[in-house]
Amino acid sequence: MSAYRLQQLKGHLVAENKVASMASSPSPLTTHVLNTAMGIPGSNMTLNLYRQDPSTKAWSSIFTGTTNDDGRCPGLITKQTFTPGVYKMHFDTAQYWESLGQASFYPYVEIVFTINDPSQKYHVPLLLSRFSYSTYRGS
Repeated sequence: MSAYRLQQLKGHLVAENKVASMASSPSPLTTHVLNTAMGIPGSNMTLNLYRQDPSTKAWSSIFTGTTNDDGRCPGLITKQTFTPGVYKMHFDTAQYWESLGQASFYPYVEIVFTINDPSQKYHVPLLLSRFSYSTYRGS
């Protein structure tokens, strides 16, 4: 088993309290990147969150970060700044696959979605391989 895979497994086994701290995260919007080709979290992937201006349709950057060892990116947005509107998550998939020594078909993935009720919790996972991806609204 590769050292990389062992490190990923260790992160899942030792950090039981990590789940509890993520559950208490104030962000009403969460994401989780899963590398379905290798069966591991999509860690160290650059992610940008944008909100679209309803009048100009221009995108404004809200957050830039990197997924953690579990493929998550806590703290995307606060409850106070989470308002109804159109949002976009931009994932830098080319950089991620290059870091694994692999090429991919999609240089980035953008997921655009509408928030109508900001009092709800929204989870937007990205299931990823080098040649495909999918997403859905989770809870």
